[in-house]
Amino acid sequence: MKKYFAWVRIYIFRGLLAIIPLALSVLAIQFFYVVIDKRIVRWVSHFTGYSIPGLGILLFLIFLLLLGFLASNMLGKQIFGLIEKIANRLPIIKTTYQVGKQLSQTLSLPERQVFKKVVLVDFLSPGIWMVGFVTGTVVDRTKKNETLLKVFIPTTPNPTSGWLVLVKESDIRDPDISMEEAMKAVISGGIIGVEEIK
Repeated sequence: MKKYFAWVRIYIFRGLLAIIPLALSVLAIQFFYVVIDKRIVRWVSHFTGYSIPGLGILLFLIFLLLLGFLASNMLGKQIFGLIEKIANRLPIIKTTYQVGKQLSQTLSLPERQVFKKVVLVDFLSPGIWMVGFVTGTVVDRTKKNETLLKVFIPTTPNPTSGWLVLVKESDIRDPDISMEEAMKAVISGGIIGVEEIK
């Protein structure tokens, strides 16, 4: 009987884990439909007399597209820089803005493609391997022009901070894992992502 209850508990927990991504997807769709689409459609129909389902989402996507263009040029960077300066002077807003900025930077890391490959670095203590990302190389003039790897070792669960170490290529391991797997492992604290290394 005890084994049966343990089995039931395990599968209920697995069922819960399986439904989380689906529930988040439903919430996202609900947010876009109820909060954005319905309100914009109601506002448009008030002025035009026409109700077009889906128009709100389309307008919101166009807004994001224009915002993306604005954020990518010099004028947009100056505007967002000014907003950041103002936000950093307001106590409660400052904290919220910084958390949002860190999340935004984290999500944009794969897009930037600043990392060349994933490596394991024997760091802090012998035998303890840390996940690192090669960002480039540097020449050590004191060691007969030896080439060292610049490796960024991110912190968990916020990969926007971490350590930059310079190591010999012979002192690292190539785990043969993708950038996406490694980043998932770092952000989730190892819960998801890497399952085996070579």
